[in-house]
Amino acid sequence: MEAKQFPVTHTEPEWRKILSAEQYDVMRGHGTERPGSCALNTEKRPGTFTCAGCGQKLFVSKTKFDSGTGWPSFNDPVPGAVEETTDRSYGMVRTEVHCSRCGSHLGHVFPDGPPPTHLRYCINGVAMNFQPE
Repeated sequence: MEAKQFPVTHTEPEWRKILSAEQYDVMRGHGTERPGSCALNTEKRPGTFTCAGCGQKLFVSKTKFDSGTGWPSFNDPVPGAVEETTDRSYGMVRTEVHCSRCGSHLGHVFPDGPPPTHLRYCINGVAMNFQPE
């Protein structure tokens, strides 16, 4: 199966220059940051959360909620901003969420969120930047 081509692409050395070591591990290596380690988990101001890899708008603050998991959680992404794939790592099946513009790993989505979507997009804070209104 051929790999998908995303609108924003970089070589691995270019990604390593653009991203911090932790961002690279999470976004390009499908890692996970330590729970509770990112300031964006407690960010409550109105604004937009963007992809740290390409700047695409991913989530708006009105869809953010405190899930108690230690990672920023949202119940709805900006339309078209994320794509999903099946993640079979660690002996389980989960739904991975990645940026639709650059393909960077953001986190996972689970069916245990609040209304109206009942979804919980559990996103690594290091994979995002925050732009206050």
